[in-house]
Amino acid sequence: MAVKIVRTLAERKNKTIYRDGDRVIKLFEKKHPKSNILNEALNQARVEEATDLNIPKLLEVTKIKEGWALVSEYVSGTTLAELMDKHPEKMDNYLDIFVNLQLSVLSKRVPLLSRMKDKFSKKLKDTNLIDDATKYELEQRLEGMKNHAKLCHGDFNPSNIIITEKGDAYVLDWSHATQGNASGDAARTFLLFSIQGKEELADKYLELFSEKSGIEKTHIRRWIPIVAATQLTKGIEEEQEFLRRWINVVDFQ
Repeated sequence: MAVKIVRTLAERKNKTIYRDGDRVIKLFEKKHPKSNILNEALNQARVEEATDLNIPKLLEVTKIKEGWALVSEYVSGTTLAELMDKHPEKMDNYLDIFVNLQLSVLSKRVPLLSRMKDKFSKKLKDTNLIDDATKYELEQRLEGMKNHAKLCHGDFNPSNIIITEKGDAYVLDWSHATQGNASGDAARTFLLFSIQGKEELADKYLELFSEKSGIEKTHIRRWIPIVAATQLTKGIEEEQEFLRRWINVVDFQ
């Protein structure tokens, strides 16, 4: 595949994202599992085909030299995270947009996606980073959660939202998408804000999400130790201590 890189958009642990004209190329390092890359492509395609959400269209799955790459359409705009940082005086307005968008995503159904509870259960069973007693408590709590089939993004945070000049919002990065419980998805967003040291924003988000969704905060909080445990399995060293504090509060209400 011929590539003319306009600029590098982002660099992550196992991938680099480039702009190539009206396309975005997400190039993975060669040791990244091919199955994970193809699953991300499948998730994005399924969400694109089953919903009317604004998401970048998947154009191609290819190889560039020795690395696999996903090619999607380029959406011009600014991430909501950048807007929040640049205009803190508009934070309440941006948070309102953010929560409304998440609720729009959660209103959709994509029956072919993996189930959140199955994914979380496998992560808990496979990890050796959590002691057996805590793991058992988390597995029992997960088993007791209601089975829902809402479209859950799995990494819903302001850096994954592009706002165009016309004010349209596009949701990026569907690699963690599942069908499941809205409270679990909200719990992950809460943790993502908290991990970044934005505890005040995390609390405001939780309050607003609960108000707009009609879901009691206690339901969302019951998911937090489970979600913290699944995040812990990623092995990001700087997050370990923070996440363990949440995991150990198994009786958190």
